[in-house]
Amino acid sequence: MKNINFEIGGHSLSPGEQKTIDIPLASMPTHNTIQMPIHVIHGKQKGPVLFISAAIHGDEINGVEIIRRLLKLKQLSKVKGTIVAIPIVNVHGFITNSRYLPDGRDLNRSFPGSSKGSLAGRMADTFFKEIVKKCTHGIDLHTAARHRDNLPQVRADLSNPEVKRLALIFGVPAVIDSKIRDGSLRAVAVENNIPVVLYEAGEALRFDEVSIRAGMRGIVNVMRELGMLAQSKTKESIKTPVISSNTSWVRAPFSGILRALVPLGAKAEKGSVLGVISDPLGANELQVIAPEDGIVIGRTNLPLIYEGDALFHLAFYKKKVDAVFDQVESFQEKLEPAAATQAPSDPEYSPIQ
Repeated sequence: MKNINFEIGGHSLSPGEQKTIDIPLASMPTHNTIQMPIHVIHGKQKGPVLFISAAIHGDEINGVEIIRRLLKLKQLSKVKGTIVAIPIVNVHGFITNSRYLPDGRDLNRSFPGSSKGSLAGRMADTFFKEIVKKCTHGIDLHTAARHRDNLPQVRADLSNPEVKRLALIFGVPAVIDSKIRDGSLRAVAVENNIPVVLYEAGEALRFDEVSIRAGMRGIVNVMRELGMLAQSKTKESIKTPVISSNTSWVRAPFSGILRALVPLGAKAEKGSVLGVISDPLGANELQVIAPEDGIVIGRTNLPLIYEGDALFHLAFYKKKVDAVFDQVESFQEKLEPAAATQAPSDPEYSPIQ
């Protein structure tokens, strides 16, 4: 069915039109204007309206690169429905390499916001009303915080059937049934019946090739599931991930220097040694032990740690973790850059220069 005009940010797009639009934000103290750039691809045929956002936390930049590569895909010229891509939501934080806004607030704890509130509240209000509220579905791209690394994972409230459908089709082996936090984008979206999944992978202020490739693949998988893109002629089966509804950080029992012994994606058997904490002279050493069988989905990258610091993030499963570990291992091998000696037939799976 032929599409109709799409109104966003004071612009009207005709079916088949693409446009980059600048959404005005609060200006700098220098009176220079700050704008949130968005790119809209409005298909010729009707379909879902999907927003893809990154850098709500300004130092989480993997998603910026994911969106840049995504917008280069030739298949998007034949999209059904509309794509609204927002590579940098927190423009202020992005410019200053900061997770937060200049007022010290977390944008992802400030929704739905207010046009008369704090800077964070005003930006949240603008982003929600001008963009999110005009969409039917959403994908929000994140990374771990500074000095931490996350295994590519999808976090979603799986009690919502549509959210669960998109989370499972994304195509990463780690899917976490994650409850919604007050003030988050996911919270305000679900209140307005807009299913949103959160993809989290890599470390703040760093590009990670596996995380970027996995994010691109996942977005394409979701668009195919929604009928926005045609199915691939060389479609590969997506293994159904094993869902975890229980995760926990293993914390440092005392301060010292950490030698981490397990990488992301490793299987952590109950009682196994995850790392060793010692003093600088090595006189005292303490092993960090896995409390239960699980998979390492996050870890600190800092060797200097204090008592109580979060060291290893484990996801626990009701079933044996062997099946999950096999999926993680296969997933990582497939997306490692060194393994891509030949470009696959499906262009969105290949690295884009």
